[in-house]
Amino acid sequence: MRLRHIEVFNAVMLTGSVSAAARLINVTQPAVSRTLQHAEIQLGFALFQRVRGRLTPTAEAQTLYPHIERLFAQLDDVQRLAANLKSGRVSQGQLRVLTVLALSYEVFPRAMHLFRQKYPEVAVIHEALHSPQIVSSLVLQEADVGYVFSAISHPALAQEQIGERKVMCVVPKGLLGPRQSRSPKVTLAQLAGLPLIALDNRDPLGVTLAHVLREHDPGLKPVITVQTYHVALALAHHGVGVAMVEGCTAASADRSKVDVLALEPAIPVTVKTLRPTARPHSLVTRAFTRCMAQALQQLE
Repeated sequence: MRLRHIEVFNAVMLTGSVSAAARLINVTQPAVSRTLQHAEIQLGFALFQRVRGRLTPTAEAQTLYPHIERLFAQLDDVQRLAANLKSGRVSQGQLRVLTVLALSYEVFPRAMHLFRQKYPEVAVIHEALHSPQIVSSLVLQEADVGYVFSAISHPALAQEQIGERKVMCVVPKGLLGPRQSRSPKVTLAQLAGLPLIALDNRDPLGVTLAHVLREHDPGLKPVITVQTYHVALALAHHGVGVAMVEGCTAASADRSKVDVLALEPAIPVTVKTLRPTARPHSLVTRAFTRCMAQALQQLE
């Protein structure tokens, strides 16, 4: 299929008729009909059947369409990137920062306070996103720098480790005995039989924790799985179960409601900075990354 065939096919799939498709892509109805015919001749099968005056996609067309949708999403990405490249660098008085959600509660505010002391004239635009969204935005040059927990390999991005935290157990008051709750650490064996809050297996830490739980003790079974670390923390605050989260999130724990103990054996969590390789590593970006590293150290 040629690009014009794909454009017309997509328009008909979206609108359900030749006339509406013609209006959508600003061409005549005969042009849409001819293009569809050419596409079907080239493909060797029909794309639509006329049923009660409407075009109905064939089974082959329905099989093709998800791939066409992905192609148009990629074309949108190309247009966005082209627009960003055309606009050039954003004003030096502005910095666009992305962080994963867990870094937006304790670490980013501390880093912002440090940064404002040195660069009060720079306006920072912050957005908290999931790691795949951060990668996509940086590749499209919609942001200057991003901060994530997991190592992410992408040819358009440079990465650097700026800190390391450990997995902490946030335990509702009363679930552990007095002696255990006063200890700085808790073992997996001591968690056996307690209700656990698991992290989504699409999260790198969630994958690691799921593997650790399977390997160490069959008595370690989650009662609920959540997508974000702070939801896990909130559930622990309400006594639902034990949240195993990285140290940045654990720093927000309400110690009147929960005990916070380091997990034994220790599971390290690295904090990475990501930036587009197509852009110069600006002084302002480097300065903000140093502030993020200092903010991480403040939590230790």
